[in-house]
Amino acid sequence: MKNAGWYRKVWQSFAVLLPIQTVGVMATAGPMRTWSRCAAVDSRDAMTADWSRLPYDLLGRISNRIINEVRGVNRVVFDISSKPPSTIEWE
Repeated sequence: MKNAGWYRKVWQSFAVLLPIQTVGVMATAGPMRTWSRCAAVDSRDAMTADWSRLPYDLLGRISNRIINEVRGVNRVVFDISSKPPSTIEWE
């Protein structure tokens, strides 16, 4: 977010490691099926909890970095739920 110039444009940005596992294919020593964690990325402002309209290329770079640099994560999702009915808390 900082390198792309978006860090100060959003109220909050963070990743949540979800307590679920997903099937993916990682290219470590050839394509191989994995059963790993899912990370959710979320941001915007606390009052409305509306999601940030981040550029697709930035979302792609964030996703690739998380998948390639965080061991045990094979999927990244971007939460586009607004408040209400959703909220910014993750439990």
